[in-house]
Amino acid sequence: MNENVEIKIMNRITTPEILDEVKNLISYSISNKNEEDSNFQLMHRAIIKKYFDAKHVTINYDSQTIDLKLPVGQKKYTNITFECQDLERFLKSCLKKDDKSLFFYQNILSHYNITTAA
Repeated sequence: MNENVEIKIMNRITTPEILDEVKNLISYSISNKNEEDSNFQLMHRAIIKKYFDAKHVTINYDSQTIDLKLPVGQKKYTNITFECQDLERFLKSCLKKDDKSLFFYQNILSHYNITTAA
């Protein structure tokens, strides 16, 4: 079977399940962000890095601010800090449906031993 056909079939069947499971994991992780050995904070930073193609993402959960470096040109970045009043909602809004992102989310889910129904 052609790889492109397999990807399209996989996405048609599993895209909603993958996104739903990642959203569930985000909800759980926000409530349990300080859970020992969870790496939830690392996951939050990775989602933001992926969405914005950013570097050096730092989340201050107490002041609800996010610091990151956004690309503004070839190998040029600018520092941005913004307040995020609802981190859970913000992280969920950073989810994309493209193939590369879906594979990234599948890796996150597999890291936490979460499987999606196919």
